[in-house]
Amino acid sequence: MCTDFTNLDKTCPKDYYRLPCLGRLVDGSAGHGVFDFLDASRGYHQILLEKADLEKMTFITDRLYYWKVMPFGLKNVGAAY
Repeated sequence: MCTDFTNLDKTCPKDYYRLPCLGRLVDGSAGHGVFDFLDASRGYHQILLEKADLEKMTFITDRLYYWKVMPFGLKNVGAAY
C-alpha cells in the first residue's frame, strides 16, 4: 500500500532535527562489545500514532482505512524514527 501524503505534508511544519552522520556512528561503535540493531524494515510500523492524528491518516480504496502506526512517506518520520 502506498499512500500519497503530499497535501497533509503541506499543512505540517517541518521538524528540523539533524539526523546523525552514519560514518560518525560507525566510528563511535569501534571497540565496543555490545551492539543493538533496529529492525529498519518494520521500524516505522512499530511507532504508534497519536489518537488525535488517526483521522488525518485516512485513505480510500474500496472502503475507508487509516494508519494506526507511522507509515513511510510523511514529512517528519525520519526525524521521529
